[in-house]
Amino acid sequence: MSETLLDIRNLSVAFRGNAPVVRNVSFDIKAGETMALVGESGSGKSVTALSTVRLLPDSAAITGSVTFRGTEMVGADERTLRQVRGNDISFIFQEPMTSLNPLHTLEKQIAESLALHQGLSGAAARRRIVDLLDRVGIRDPESRLNNYPHQFSGGQRQRIMIAMALANGPDLLIADEPTTAVDVTIQAQILRLLADLQKAEGMGLLFITHDLGVVRQIADRVCVMKDGEIVEQGDAKAIFANPQHPYTQKLLAAEPKGRPVPVATDAPVVASAENLRVWFPIKRGVFKKVVGHIKAVNDASFDIRERETIGIVGESGSGKTTLALGLMRLVSSEGRIVMLGQDVQGWRSRQLRPLRQNMQMVFQDPYGSLSPRMTIEQIVAEGLGVHGLEPGQDARALVADILTEVGLDPAMMGRYPHEF
Repeated sequence: MSETLLDIRNLSVAFRGNAPVVRNVSFDIKAGETMALVGESGSGKSVTALSTVRLLPDSAAITGSVTFRGTEMVGADERTLRQVRGNDISFIFQEPMTSLNPLHTLEKQIAESLALHQGLSGAAARRRIVDLLDRVGIRDPESRLNNYPHQFSGGQRQRIMIAMALANGPDLLIADEPTTAVDVTIQAQILRLLADLQKAEGMGLLFITHDLGVVRQIADRVCVMKDGEIVEQGDAKAIFANPQHPYTQKLLAAEPKGRPVPVATDAPVVASAENLRVWFPIKRGVFKKVVGHIKAVNDASFDIRERETIGIVGESGSGKTTLALGLMRLVSSEGRIVMLGQDVQGWRSRQLRPLRQNMQMVFQDPYGSLSPRMTIEQIVAEGLGVHGLEPGQDARALVADILTEVGLDPAMMGRYPHEF
């Protein structure tokens, strides 16, 4: 029988004397096993994971028991926690761009952990780093050691996070939504990579996700969380075949089925692109002479009709986001762009401003898109202020209505992005 690595019993977490956000959570993880922690956003999954090695802020009150190989983590001293963190238990976080230091090269990021836990430096550390990057699929790793996080694609950054987590040979890997911000091709590659590494290393894996499709692929056992509590847990196949709790049944029933929605062929075209091109110049030399172009988008043409949804699918780096940025006139482009019947190619920002009320974009990374220094009320109200309010309209009331419409409590409008 496999050794129990992590044993959590009656874990509860509360912040600043408020009601607990995690209540009486209990489960264990064995060596070589994958446990999926499933639930909607705000259900307490990440707080549960961070509690394992006390990575929560000082305002968090933790009760219950969390033991790693028999050592109690709740109430452990800093020396014990430092030994376990990043060494015995490692984390892969959801958004690598906010986890990686933008001012440090790739080599420096990974070398820091190797120096702290293994005392490696110089050539020995560099060899270890190159080996780690090679194992997680970074091509020609030696030539990328001096690159910075922004010089890698989203999928590559996630692979770098995995390399950092594996640097010290952990016994338990905690992956917090590691495939949320990447496309399905990269997601499949990362899941396959994690499965192969787990098999090779014999690690336990706690995989946190809201994506039941991912759980089907990777999990041995499942814990379903709702409102800070585990409402159901057990063998993954058994839960998918015969869910017992109403919430689990609801989650499974809500899985996307991919049914096409018919669109009338005579529906008006709201946006179209004809031979859209977005080329980025390659400049070299002292005088930055253009020696070529990166053809991010080349001669793309399509129409979007009223009430129609078009999916743009492709691997990381294939030009999907650049296509959207070009269509929205957020990067320089060539070709014909028609928005709501108006040819906007060549329009200046001032001309586009009235039209932007009806052409908006939701970006991939909320952490990089939302100002950490502004409250949610200020962030949402900023757009209202730019485009102007109708006479008699109240900005605060409009923000409250918008938050309600997207399923957020208006009482949260005073919070900052990191408080969600």
